[in-house]
Amino acid sequence: MVMDITSRALAYCRPGFEKDLAAELSLRCGKAGIVSQPRFTPGGGFVLHEIDAPEDEVKRHLHFDKLVFARQLVWAKAWLADLPEKDRLTPILAAIARLPGRFGRVWAETADTNDAKTLSSFLKRFMPHLERALAEGRRLVDNKPELPTLHLFFIDSSKLWIGTSEPADSSPWPMGLARLRMPREAPSRSTLKLADAFMSLLTEDERKSALRAGLRVVDLGAAPGGWTWQFANRGLLVTAVDNGPMADSVLQTGLVEHVRADGFVWKPKKPVEWMVCDMVEQPSRVAQLVADWIAAGRCRRSIFNLKLPMKKRHEELERARNLIYKRMSISDREWVLRFKHLYHDREEITGYLAAVK
Repeated sequence: MVMDITSRALAYCRPGFEKDLAAELSLRCGKAGIVSQPRFTPGGGFVLHEIDAPEDEVKRHLHFDKLVFARQLVWAKAWLADLPEKDRLTPILAAIARLPGRFGRVWAETADTNDAKTLSSFLKRFMPHLERALAEGRRLVDNKPELPTLHLFFIDSSKLWIGTSEPADSSPWPMGLARLRMPREAPSRSTLKLADAFMSLLTEDERKSALRAGLRVVDLGAAPGGWTWQFANRGLLVTAVDNGPMADSVLQTGLVEHVRADGFVWKPKKPVEWMVCDMVEQPSRVAQLVADWIAAGRCRRSIFNLKLPMKKRHEELERARNLIYKRMSISDREWVLRFKHLYHDREEITGYLAAVK
């Protein structure tokens, strides 16, 4: 197939998920009638999606928050290779000079691979020189977060893509990674998955209204309490449902009731604000459970994990999505559904389903 490449989307992902991200990008372009071709190396940590349509047109159909496997979405503008070791700055500045407008921030980024991590010391030395030159040329403006972000995506120290993103349609973190510290009091590292979900899947207004002290939560498959701890630490009241033991540090908060029961059978006597679920089970079964809780009015919001099979991740995601759509379409509730493969997810994705009225 011969394509007239008029725009390129550069999307980052967890290494090993390039095929899933490529399928997602191709599906969204295909539904819009746009011809495109993904290019990637397995394990490379990114996909370059070449598109036979102007960038402005593609942007109407390709949005970061609708992409599940993308950590970041950048519109690639220039490719530089064979940068001279003694003066990388001059050709990079020349390429940036051909881009219109000014920028609110500049990020040096790499794929999230072991090989790319070796570039960290080089980038720490190089970037202050670039930032200084851009500021002096009035291309980089402080305290203007609404301006586009300039991305330098280094393949190695001599090759990089230069691109841009709009703050409203991209990740707010360099490399698309919300880096979180493990709380000392939390009983398991799974707590970071829920903290990541709060930051990545909820808006600021949703966090303010839905994570208020005193609201009630049901945590299905709660043991040992990593997700429960996130809520209790914010002052929410949690019913932790699991036949397994809960960590003493969680129970000692005084905000947690432990119910030994099967999470697929137990139901609350009264509606609650949240139901969260991190049970190891078939994705379709978890998706159906979550949709049933929201549709029946047992809870208003849910965050849940879907454990995906390695060979059919994208297909299983679409199956789960369709199950939720089918169940919610026959309810009388308006709702919102979001999915993301978060930094602290591995062979799983995290979903957020909520009734908006």
